[in-house]
Amino acid sequence: MSAFTNKVAVISGGTSGIGLATAQRSDAEGADVLNSMLERNKDFAARQSAAGTLMPSLPRSLPNVKAVIIGCADMRVDPAHVLGIKPGEAVVMRNIGGRITPGLSEQLGLLGRIGQVAGEIPGGGGEFHHMVLQHTDCGITRLAADPALLKQYFQIQEGELKTKAVSDPRAAVAVDVAALRSVPALPGDWLISGLVYDVATGLVEIVVPPAPIRSDIGEHHER
Repeated sequence: MSAFTNKVAVISGGTSGIGLATAQRSDAEGADVLNSMLERNKDFAARQSAAGTLMPSLPRSLPNVKAVIIGCADMRVDPAHVLGIKPGEAVVMRNIGGRITPGLSEQLGLLGRIGQVAGEIPGGGGEFHHMVLQHTDCGITRLAADPALLKQYFQIQEGELKTKAVSDPRAAVAVDVAALRSVPALPGDWLISGLVYDVATGLVEIVVPPAPIRSDIGEHHER
């Protein structure tokens, strides 16, 4: 931890001599977190390079993707850690609450177009998952008493907010899975599921079991 954490330092004569040296030391101390992350990045790059797992080409990487995961921006719920995702294994999209909003739907459309332009099918045409991952003790639940913010976030009328089940992650994830099923641009044979991560236990619960986005796809496969 930096010696200047949660402190304010006033340095006089910071253009030369002892004052300049003190200012430079202060900058270095204040950059501890960033420097630590950059050192970890160097280790990551070295390991990936040695293993031959760097992915400089998007078209060649797309067939290896196995899932699109929509999750919350909360620092406790990084899907890479919670689900042990390997580099290149999933497209991860995060926002407040891990919710399906007009903005996120627009991004999904852009992702689909990127795949078309790249000329490759995510997952190489094999089994592909679309997961909605929400969690307990989510910060968005603390906004339940602030409908003005929430209606703007979801771009709906205040009277419709109760349909978003903001205070209940298990109900909310079911709502969002249903919303994704109504997006015609999503491939019908992708498997969609709703998950809730318990921040107290570290475990993920399946709330909506994986099933084809379009129900008629599953019926077709059964015939």
